[in-house]
Amino acid sequence: MAIHRRPSTVLRYLLPAIVFTLLFYVLSGPRSFSRRPLAFSPLPGRKHGAGAHPIDDLIQTAEHEFAQQIARSTTTLAESAAAYRKRRGRQPPPGFDKWFEFAKQTNAVIVEDFWDQIYHDLEPFWALPPSDIRTDAREFEMRIAIRNGKASTSSDWFWTQSWLQMIQTIEHLLPDMDLALNAMDEPRLVVPWEDMEILMQQAAKTRKVTNPKRVVSTFQKLPKPREEDSPMDTKTHNPQWEDEKHYWLLARRGCPPSSPARTAPVTTDFSQPPTIASPFSLAHTHHGYVANTSLSTTFCHQPDLQALQGILVRPISTATTAALLPLFGGSKLAVNNDILLPAAMYWRGEDRFLGAAGAAVPWRAKADRAVWRGVATGGENTADNWRAFQRHRFVAMNNGTAVARAEAAVVQRPENFVLPDRGYGLRAGGAGTGTGTGTGTGTGTEMETETETAGSLGRWVGGWADVAFTDLMCAHDGFWPGCNYTGEHFAVAQEIPLAEQFGSKVLPDLDGNSFSGRYLGFLRSTSLPVKATLWREWHDSRLVAWKHFVPMDNRFGDWYGIVEYFLGGPDGKAGRDEAAERIAMAGREWAAMVLREEDMLVYVLRLLLEYARVSDDRREVMGWVGDVGEMGI
Repeated sequence: MAIHRRPSTVLRYLLPAIVFTLLFYVLSGPRSFSRRPLAFSPLPGRKHGAGAHPIDDLIQTAEHEFAQQIARSTTTLAESAAAYRKRRGRQPPPGFDKWFEFAKQTNAVIVEDFWDQIYHDLEPFWALPPSDIRTDAREFEMRIAIRNGKASTSSDWFWTQSWLQMIQTIEHLLPDMDLALNAMDEPRLVVPWEDMEILMQQAAKTRKVTNPKRVVSTFQKLPKPREEDSPMDTKTHNPQWEDEKHYWLLARRGCPPSSPARTAPVTTDFSQPPTIASPFSLAHTHHGYVANTSLSTTFCHQPDLQALQGILVRPISTATTAALLPLFGGSKLAVNNDILLPAAMYWRGEDRFLGAAGAAVPWRAKADRAVWRGVATGGENTADNWRAFQRHRFVAMNNGTAVARAEAAVVQRPENFVLPDRGYGLRAGGAGTGTGTGTGTGTGTEMETETETAGSLGRWVGGWADVAFTDLMCAHDGFWPGCNYTGEHFAVAQEIPLAEQFGSKVLPDLDGNSFSGRYLGFLRSTSLPVKATLWREWHDSRLVAWKHFVPMDNRFGDWYGIVEYFLGGPDGKAGRDEAAERIAMAGREWAAMVLREEDMLVYVLRLLLEYARVSDDRREVMGWVGDVGEMGI
């Protein structure tokens, strides 16, 4: 007999998670569901305040974090230099006063935390001989040279040209240097964790605030591009470039040896629906919602992501080395050792990425919908691996018809979908065991659902989701924009210009082959960005999740809960429209203050001054101490 009662909060969030995992069983064709029960990870017995929603906690925490960040801002050169020494443990680089003057002229918000990524990227280079850094940069196939305050390149690649234009804006403030540039979507460097630990220990020994009386405040001059240096400055690493197509095998070496990424079995069969960890069991979540965005972009504790992200399965292109090279690029994974610049497409300011014409649509004029259009990128999807790609998964779970089919499968064969009992007293169906990390059968209440209620989640999703591919990126020739192996599961839709997408309140943003170039446009708009990513970018340290944007786990198991919280649920429960508008407007206002082209230049100027110092033979005594008299040192 069916049980007529409103399900508990936990059950209401678990059911969508079950359904979205089950989507891939439905999409997999006629295989019998009785062959294998749904794999689901154990759920720890967490509780939160009575009547409170977990997102309420996260928003409140974000407000506090942002207030603390703003309180650390500096307004004078002396304050900024003091904040630098305290946080970095060194004297500021030569030219720091010019950097500060430029920042003030551009009305930049100056918070020392904003430049943390620079020091994360450059720190290990303090363990390498400066001559090696210079040689590796000078001999790289794509580079920008700066000599006597002028930047130039022999490359006509559009990314190089964009970066050149960016650097030429501040070239008069820069010392001589060579910048090696990555032309690929994907990053290039994965130094083994063990090697990186040694480098970081060696770099730490160089960290000291040099006595002002010994400080050198000038940069060395370099020979013209392509000219030979002295015999002592001609060592070349000749790194080994790996073309391994299964990128997980390369990427995981950047994780600690004892981490789950290094110890978990390697997935090689991507033709089956993936096992997906429960959002309740993840170290970066608070009751299933992302609480630590830095940790959420680190896959070392999330081995199931090896079968949930195209980059980790089969990238479009790979040329990876275990050597540490001074290579600059626009984005990277947490384990990569590339040096981040603002992405070239951000500087180019193309309307297809920024959609500026529609970015100011008033909130009240927007539809209560979530819209996404994109290409089936993420890597090279094939007939055997597409189920492991993040965009395919997201589009599937936003198809109301497919969700309804998955719901129906739960109702018709409930004995095959088992949740382990971990303190909630819940399980779905009868006896059985999970085949993934969840193995218990439990002894709690059976979850029963009336047949006539099947499809309610699907109807709800269909009411607000406008999510579709515009190109299936088929691996087989002769199929465009459709595909012979995914076309039966995904319909190709018309593109929606970004300016028109801003007519919807919620804008999910997903990884492609690397980072999403639309993110800056979303942040500058009046819509609510919901960001799921594994990629690091230059601006991460200046954005606060749940204050300026909504983070989403890379499994998307929290997506339905996020939408329910802001737009309202399938049971007619009202959403928190004011909270959604508040985050959208706070993100827009903050982006107008700290994500401008001027802020990119302030970041790049600081970065290149530091890079020039770490590449200089006299680096350990170099610095700026022009405030010594003012501070009484």
